[in-house]
Amino acid sequence: MGRGRAKAKQQKVARELKYNTHFTDLDALQRELGVSQPRSSDSSGDDAAEAEDDEYAGWTDDDWTGTDR
Repeated sequence: MGRGRAKAKQQKVARELKYNTHFTDLDALQRELGVSQPRSSDSSGDDAAEAEDDEYAGWTDDDWTGTDR
């Protein structure tokens, strides 16, 4: 016995966490986790490297001719 009050409080807290939206300070979270800021100087090199990894980067919708339509 005596578990009813504790269970009710746990349910109340769980309900608040589930349904109430809370503001999250993402900048403070990044600082706390020690995440470095993304580089914003030269992003064109990253795009070229990503395009090399993508085997379908040169394809367009016009290149595909489906016969199962």
